[in-house]
Amino acid sequence: MRNIFQFNVIPNLPERLKKLLEIANNLWWCWNPEAIDLFFRMDRDLWVECGQNPKMLLGKISQKKLDELAKNDSFLTHMERVYSNLQDYMNTNTYFERNPDAPKDMCILYMSAEFGVHESVNIYSGGLGVLAGDHLKAASDLGMPVVGLGMLYREGYFHQYLNPDGWQQELYPPNDFYNMPIQKVKDEKGEPMIIEVEYPGRMVKAYIWKCQVGRVPLYLLDTDHEENSPADRAITGQLYGGDRETRIKQEIMLGMGGVIAAHALKLRPTIFHLNEGHASFMVLQRIKELVLNEKLTFAQAVETVKAGSYFTTHTPVPAGNDMFDPGLIERYFGKYCQDVGISLNEFLALGRQDPNDSREPFCMTVLALKLCAGANGVSKLHGIVSREMWSRVWKDLPQHEIPITSITNGVHIRSWISRDLADLYDRYLGPGWLNSPEDHSIWKQVNEIPETELWRTHERRRERLVDFARRRLKKQLINRGAPPSGINFASECLDPECLTIGFARRFATYKRVTLLFRDPARLKKILLNKDKPVQIIIAGKAHPQDIQGKELIRQIVHFAMDPEVRNHIVFLEDYDINVARYMVQGVDCWLNTPRRPMEASGTSGMKAAANGALNISIPDGWWCEANELGHNGWTIGKGETYESTEEQDRVESSALYEILEQEIIPMFYNRGSDGLPREWILRMKEAIRTICPIFNTYRMVQEYAEKAYIPFSERRITFRKDNRKQAIELAAWKNKVRSAWNNIRFVRVETKLRGDIPVGTEIPIEADVYLDSLSEKDVRVEAYVGHLNHDGSIKEGIAVNMDFEKKIEDRVFRFKGAISSQETGLSGYSVRVFPYCPNLANKFEVGLVTWA
Repeated sequence: MRNIFQFNVIPNLPERLKKLLEIANNLWWCWNPEAIDLFFRMDRDLWVECGQNPKMLLGKISQKKLDELAKNDSFLTHMERVYSNLQDYMNTNTYFERNPDAPKDMCILYMSAEFGVHESVNIYSGGLGVLAGDHLKAASDLGMPVVGLGMLYREGYFHQYLNPDGWQQELYPPNDFYNMPIQKVKDEKGEPMIIEVEYPGRMVKAYIWKCQVGRVPLYLLDTDHEENSPADRAITGQLYGGDRETRIKQEIMLGMGGVIAAHALKLRPTIFHLNEGHASFMVLQRIKELVLNEKLTFAQAVETVKAGSYFTTHTPVPAGNDMFDPGLIERYFGKYCQDVGISLNEFLALGRQDPNDSREPFCMTVLALKLCAGANGVSKLHGIVSREMWSRVWKDLPQHEIPITSITNGVHIRSWISRDLADLYDRYLGPGWLNSPEDHSIWKQVNEIPETELWRTHERRRERLVDFARRRLKKQLINRGAPPSGINFASECLDPECLTIGFARRFATYKRVTLLFRDPARLKKILLNKDKPVQIIIAGKAHPQDIQGKELIRQIVHFAMDPEVRNHIVFLEDYDINVARYMVQGVDCWLNTPRRPMEASGTSGMKAAANGALNISIPDGWWCEANELGHNGWTIGKGETYESTEEQDRVESSALYEILEQEIIPMFYNRGSDGLPREWILRMKEAIRTICPIFNTYRMVQEYAEKAYIPFSERRITFRKDNRKQAIELAAWKNKVRSAWNNIRFVRVETKLRGDIPVGTEIPIEADVYLDSLSEKDVRVEAYVGHLNHDGSIKEGIAVNMDFEKKIEDRVFRFKGAISSQETGLSGYSVRVFPYCPNLANKFEVGLVTWA
């Protein structure tokens, strides 16, 4: 078949309904209940059939129905009210506009391989994407000048179904872009905007699509262009699909293509924020442009680019950090090295912890750590783990001083709160819980909610979850070809009044999804307690290539097939945002059992807690911070270390069973004469009160603004001034320092005190340092003091600055200072020198340290 001429058919809306399309094209509607109600009332069944996608709904609804709605005064009033709310939202004065510290021209380009804003835009796989979606929503609410940039995958992430044996199968139905709430970006001539990205021996074209998320635009790259080769059209085919070569091609498009798209869109970002390492090639594209267009050296361009780049790492699991073989890097970046004037080895060193190890692959996380001005993990514990994990990048630094900070994740609360509970919050907390969820004083008013109202509201949500699970299970069984008797069972499984535990996540082995199933007999006894029964609803996907993860799913499904327990366990297929929403809004407890410390943060438990569910979790990720705030859930163990993973699993599964048997189940079923579990309700309130004001994306995005966006935007603006004078000077200074550093050494370190000293006694120290061609202004000398570990090393010492006193001979400089200890015990100190100048993003940016 030849000469197919394309055209796009759009809904033929009556004039009075034209505003519906504008509402549908802004995903603001997905976190605004009245807007959702508007589309729901148009055609309830079709709304569900369309996957709650208003753009598709408007395209599929009958013309007769549209004409009827155009004459329905009640509907029109509802539409006008929603439209007016949208316009007010878009034009309201915001937190950012009221912030006097923010640069007026600040713009953050937030780059991520996936975005989970709503299930109708299937370009996400799990937590990373949903976090990115919540980040954009909060930025929109706060008026933060954020622009999202990602990829528009033709097949998105796979859809899951199970065969009769419980083995995961994958489907890849293509996304219908023209029936999604997105639009192709047009150029000045009204034609689709197209960018070109350089690949070996060719240019690859990409369309740019726009998805409006409230006030925030999200731009998405799509290589399915007719002039590209089939292989290049498939670059944006599947999220996390294909082999390593597919992955590097995708990350070139995201990182380098993202910068090119920003130029085409006339964006002028002051900060490029990398949400995980997938977009790290962004820095390389910006460096190349400065070298070719502004004739900077590679080193000068690095300093310019670094000033406005920021990185968030999300995984403490080595396999989650993309690495590429040197041969693949040479194939795709050999010409790049020629263009910017560096050798291949110099290029590879940018992505290696040890630049001299030729066997080490090129790591995207290391590239981002080396070429971004700041970096953070996504919980306090993850910050610690990241500093340990990437310590070889700063090989001579104590781990706690490595410049990777932490900003704990949060959730966009209004996107995850049930409608019933939101009404309750409106009545007793006022509008503040929506507009200022980070305000602790607002959540203290949770104590004013009558126990009866809170419990009845929660029970309604549990009933809705059970109904949803039954309907979904019935559909699964029909698709699986189950007999009528098996299908009929779906309508009777689960109990709307039973203690319900939710467990939903990616089925990676470190998540330990089968910890609860380790002792089947004991679990059966817990589930089948006649007077105090328990039920479990489970969901989650394994990566298509993760055979171990698929086997875990199969084991759980086989356990759930047991006639004794099948009324008490349900596995919901095809976990997505919609399934997650029902689960976090309806469960009594949220279970989380990762192998510590492999959970970077986790956010599902935050969503459940905001709905009054109580967490049962290993002390990992965010829960390490949350469980210290009050009696807001239960912690499995205390983060102990074990001789083997087998021992760890045995002990922690036993601890989980004990918590269920001795605390959770008795408390849930301990009812007063009015039928209320009052102790349980008090814990629900404590969870809401302590968790909501901290673990939300308003707090999170404001923290990014204060710690990264504002200071690094100012830094980038400064580095652009006077023809990039500071960047050029900093590059020259670093070159001078690195050339001299191998010769830097301590000539003498002296103190007059030894042995036992009283607490608080000042100990004077002198250090003579040979600085070669450097001066005292090029370095900082510090004493490093603290308690000693059993191996004689200093445990998380404190740095004390030593002042320059005098030059004592050619190239030898004397520094003096004093240390003291405020605690008893065996202590020690050392002295160090490192390069320092005021223009560094952090004092250890150069990464060179010499110890006495």
